[in-house]
Amino acid sequence: MIRIFVTGGTFDKTYDEIEGKLTFTDTHLNEMLQLGRSQVDVSVRTLMMVDSMAMTPDDRAIIVRNCQTCPESHIVVTHGTDTIVETAAAIAAGVQGKTIVLTGAMVPYAFGSSDGLFNLGSALSFAQTLPPGVYIAMNGRHFAWDRVRKNKEAGIFEEI
Repeated sequence: MIRIFVTGGTFDKTYDEIEGKLTFTDTHLNEMLQLGRSQVDVSVRTLMMVDSMAMTPDDRAIIVRNCQTCPESHIVVTHGTDTIVETAAAIAAGVQGKTIVLTGAMVPYAFGSSDGLFNLGSALSFAQTLPPGVYIAMNGRHFAWDRVRKNKEAGIFEEI
């Protein structure tokens, strides 16, 4: 079984037509798993719905604590891409012996042209096959948490 922790980020944003901005309502994760016809045994838990730029040290501590205490040894964390590396570092400092893969999206799933569905599928696959450690999965690639950065100009994650 793979535990999936939802934390928000662009992955789960929707457009609020009244306010004219991106907001959160509920996670799209279950719909994404159905659309992708996933046959992976998962347990989903929403920890928070925040933009990663607004994520606090307390929020990261909640993520780390949940990764530490859940019985599953294979974990996927959905997260905003702007501070995903910082959260991965916090998890790596606090959790050993588990395979933890963080993923996100550059375009909200609700927009229809999102990379989120592909990234989620990739993260589930990597969580099943990689050795224990903390990784970031984006665009069909996986990266060790301490050897990756977001290239904002190119809109991709790249190894450093």
